[in-house]
Amino acid sequence: MVRISLDVMGGDFGPQVVIPGAARALERHPDIRFVLFGDEAQCRPLLDKYPKLKAASSFHATEIAIAMDEKPSQALRRGRGKSSMWQAIDAINSDQADVVVSAGNTGALMAMSVFCLRTMAGIQRPAIAGIWPTLKGESIVLDVGATIGADAQQLMDFALMGGAMARALFEIERPTLGLLNVGVEEVKGQEEVKEAGRLIREAAPEGIDYYGFVEGDDIGRGTVDVVVTEGFAGNIALKTAEGTARQIAEYLKAAMSRTLMAKIGYIFAKGAFDRLREKMDPRKVNGGVFLGLNGIVIKSHGGTDAEGFAAAIDVGYDMVRNGLKTKIETDLQRYHAMPQASAAAVNGTAGEV
Repeated sequence: MVRISLDVMGGDFGPQVVIPGAARALERHPDIRFVLFGDEAQCRPLLDKYPKLKAASSFHATEIAIAMDEKPSQALRRGRGKSSMWQAIDAINSDQADVVVSAGNTGALMAMSVFCLRTMAGIQRPAIAGIWPTLKGESIVLDVGATIGADAQQLMDFALMGGAMARALFEIERPTLGLLNVGVEEVKGQEEVKEAGRLIREAAPEGIDYYGFVEGDDIGRGTVDVVVTEGFAGNIALKTAEGTARQIAEYLKAAMSRTLMAKIGYIFAKGAFDRLREKMDPRKVNGGVFLGLNGIVIKSHGGTDAEGFAAAIDVGYDMVRNGLKTKIETDLQRYHAMPQASAAAVNGTAGEV
């Protein structure tokens, strides 16, 4: 059984998306048990429409819903202990849930998650990992917005956590990992990135096959299983990719409706276009994973629909079933338990930069 707590009030549409999304996820994974937190007047009537979901859930009425534009500091003051977001996160601490999923305010969700769950031992800052469609399948990119301006040690931490997530999600024994840079040559890039590369090479983590530096176009190619960057560049890359996908879709739609011959051609090629639309559908890869916390938190896009929210629940389900938290803890313990001589060598290399 996988126990998933949901912030039912989170997102642009709240219960109207979260509850149908949970019902879809339950159809795919009958061993899920949900713990729901939200406004009773809004949630109960919707929940009554899904008897199977209702039977597999416990509902807890909450007083406050965190607004999508609320500042994290304000959300903490107003929603601590009372909001659907806070109580959904705290369900992990009280052993009611194994993972929490929310489509709510990203800043507030991260602030509450750090405050409520705390970071793992040895982790300075958490990261948000996104699942990225590529020409070869899927890859993991982190950080996509949690830590702006990460230093070399934080990038090293991201590498360890990203490698553990790839093993949990893709079931690869030694996933390949690259550092996002402005070029593949070792002399290029910011000092923090070059230093992080040296740290990873010196540490030689058992669960990672370090590829080296990768560039932006390598993300879509699927050159590596895990791409590590700091949150500013990662978030820009993510939003650019999402915008490009929408742009291409609009171009295709306009081209296929421009002339009669184009419309006829679309009819013959409809199967191919349907497969392309499926591949480019952002709902299929919805669900950012907060890494580095003493609990698993999944962030869904705020404006997604029921199918997209169900996909975010799927990610949380997979992370629990495949032991993500344990894998990260094991990798961190192994890294911090390095022989003193190797650790000193790594620290010495870092100090020379």
